[in-house]
Amino acid sequence: MSNQPEADSDNSAAEKPDGWRRAIDLLHACRTEHGFVASPSDTHNYRRVWGRDSSIMGLAALVSDDAELVDACRQSLETLAEYQGPHGEIPSNVDPATDRVSYGGTAGRVDADLWFVIGCGEYWRHTRDEEFLQAMLDPLEKVRFLLGAWEFNTRGLLYIPPTGDWADEYLQSGYVLYDQLLYLQVLRTFCRIHRHLHGSGNYDLDDRVARLKHLIRANYWIDKQDKVPDDVYHEVLYEKARGAAEHSRGVFWMPFFSPVGYGYRFDSMANVLAMLLDVADDHQCRCVDDHIAGEIVDGEVNLLPAFAPVITPKDEDWQDLQMTFSHTFKNAPHEYHNGGLWPLVTGFYAASLAKRGETELARRYADGVHAANRLEADGEPWGFPEYLHGTEHTPGGTKHMGWSAAAAIVAEASLAGRRLFE
Repeated sequence: MSNQPEADSDNSAAEKPDGWRRAIDLLHACRTEHGFVASPSDTHNYRRVWGRDSSIMGLAALVSDDAELVDACRQSLETLAEYQGPHGEIPSNVDPATDRVSYGGTAGRVDADLWFVIGCGEYWRHTRDEEFLQAMLDPLEKVRFLLGAWEFNTRGLLYIPPTGDWADEYLQSGYVLYDQLLYLQVLRTFCRIHRHLHGSGNYDLDDRVARLKHLIRANYWIDKQDKVPDDVYHEVLYEKARGAAEHSRGVFWMPFFSPVGYGYRFDSMANVLAMLLDVADDHQCRCVDDHIAGEIVDGEVNLLPAFAPVITPKDEDWQDLQMTFSHTFKNAPHEYHNGGLWPLVTGFYAASLAKRGETELARRYADGVHAANRLEADGEPWGFPEYLHGTEHTPGGTKHMGWSAAAAIVAEASLAGRRLFE
């Protein structure tokens, strides 16, 4: 690996909270010869290299400037590329020791491909490892072709099947905002690589970036204005949403739409990414911040839920939610994606706030991530839970989750002035 950066004094563990050092230690515990596993815990299939998890952990490794963790980022990406599917699919997860590979459950995981490209681009930007970039050109081109096919109607937005991304047991499908935002960053990555390799921009790629950002802003932020924005994907669906979404018009980004209508719940990760990836303008950021402070965070713990409000047995979506699971039902009220509180999402929110100069608020949420990660597992502190129960604030899911550690690193590095994305 070339041009490996030295750790700089601004990011030394000695100058960071204890949560930083503990998070770094857990990422080291997740390191294997094949890259990062999701967790060192012997739970389900978490001791595998996951397309989504390892790429997010890789982003944290890059801003940590820990040479061994940066190397594990590279190893993860190389492992994922080695097990790429015949059409360009990046594994949802893979166990190189047994060659067992999964590209998803009942549906493929679209965001595994998206995070892989982002991870490759950020690793190369950080290290300027030209040998790595050259080795990844063919896998990246296969992913680019596959993502284009997943647009289906070639109109610029990816179509996501049910269970097709990180909210794999939740009720989201169709044109999901979270995935479109990652897709935007993917296209930006391809533009940056093309400019580096050819010394000039690619008009088609540049145009697609501009077009996708415009589509996101036109279709997912439903304002209170009377005029329908240009380039609405489906005018009838948009008009129906504008009439039905009185509580969310001009307040937050809509989570998804499909041929049967819009979703109306607050998708925390999507709203955070809209701010972090410079899609939201200053006014929209303030609206979302106000909504989070007033309606989403309860004040006892500074953590964001995956989605809000919670789906309960009284809601019409409850029956469908009960049927959406792989092995056992996880989405009881205030658990997992159904109102569970996630260090992962909160760490990215802290990064967004720090980037926008909201340092005091970013510190509050970074401390919320550390407090969650500090909770006990099996009688020992620093359990790094997957999520917390939304009202009881007890650990839930798998313990010692690498991406919960990554959330702490991302938050602290952002407060120190580091930026996740170009």
